Amino acid sequence: MMRCSFVARALEQYNKQYKFFLISTRSVSAATQTNGTTQAGKSVPTLADSIPDSGAENKQRALHVAVIGVPNVGKSTFINNIINHRVCPTSAKVHTTRQSNTAILTTGQTQLVFYDTPGLVTQREIRKHHLEQSFKSAYRHAIQHADIIAVVHDASNSWTRKELHPTVIDTLKAYAYRPSLLILNKIDTLKSKRVLLDLIKTLTNDTLAGVQRGKSGSCVPKSDSDELEKGTPLSKRETSWSHFDNVFLVSALTGNGLHDLQDYLIDNAKARNWRFEGGIHTTNCPQDLIVESVMARLLDYLPQEIPYKLKCQLEYYGEEKSVIYTSVQVQCPTARIERLICGEANGRLRQITERVTSDLVEMFGQAVSLTISTVSGGKKDLSD
Repeated sequence: MMRCSFVARALEQYNKQYKFFLISTRSVSAATQTNGTTQAGKSVPTLADSIPDSGAENKQRALHVAVIGVPNVGKSTFINNIINHRVCPTSAKVHTTRQSNTAILTTGQTQLVFYDTPGLVTQREIRKHHLEQSFKSAYRHAIQHADIIAVVHDASNSWTRKELHPTVIDTLKAYAYRPSLLILNKIDTLKSKRVLLDLIKTLTNDTLAGVQRGKSGSCVPKSDSDELEKGTPLSKRETSWSHFDNVFLVSALTGNGLHDLQDYLIDNAKARNWRFEGGIHTTNCPQDLIVESVMARLLDYLPQEIPYKLKCQLEYYGEEKSVIYTSVQVQCPTARIERLICGEANGRLRQITERVTSDLVEMFGQAVSLTISTVSGGKKDLSD
């Protein structure tokens, strides 16, 4: 009965213009939890228990969040909008984020640090898309430095939304001692409350406080890193996770739910010294952000797999009288691809340059003069 009344309240909130709501799996029902243990007697970590309190005399508070998920679920858009500052390049194609980015929100005495990671991929996907091997280690490094794991899941994709990807399950198993949140993104595309409720029940294995309904709780098994490469039959793969601390419904694009999620993270921050100065939004250097922004727009403007064959290199970076002057060279494997990028009379290249310039102005908060050049077989074209 308690669960039913809680879900009813959640639906009432959602019904008001797709308002954000949160389902807590730690405090909804005291009947399913005793002293923080599951029915099997196995301790399930909570966010509050995982971070040491360094003392009330320290006024600064902080929380570090590793944001993970499969490619193209909206991780970078989520981070940009929750800190209200563009620090992560975005595009409509997969694998826009090629390396980990650190985003920082400092508000009052609290600092939230978000680690944006490349999409979780298998070794097979790395070979298919010619990705760097760092894709396999970037998320591990982020989680090891985080207090909590935030799993972003695309609720709009009817083909994949009913199960967590095997790489996500594998990661959660490997770091089961870390508290975790499930963030269902893109809820603005869904009109049915029933779909969302069913989705929550499916992805969390219909659990409260980490206890399976109708089944005895069990210890989280150790991750088998070779399981995905061997090709586990789909019927035997796990597709849900029973140990999420909370479930959030958000739209990173429209901003619905982000303020409440931000408040939740701030409330759970613990007393500790900030890792970064209060005035910065990212630790990434401007030069890297410029190159990543060019690559992101090439992904948007070019068809199919063509942009993944390109290499971007910074040629020049300087700042004078509050204006950033910079130049990026795009290395093309063939002259045909170079002509495709440039377009007729360099029209497409100018469009890309204008779009990237707009992104960089938003990112740096100052005027930017950008030149993008292409090169193939020694021939070089310019657009500024």
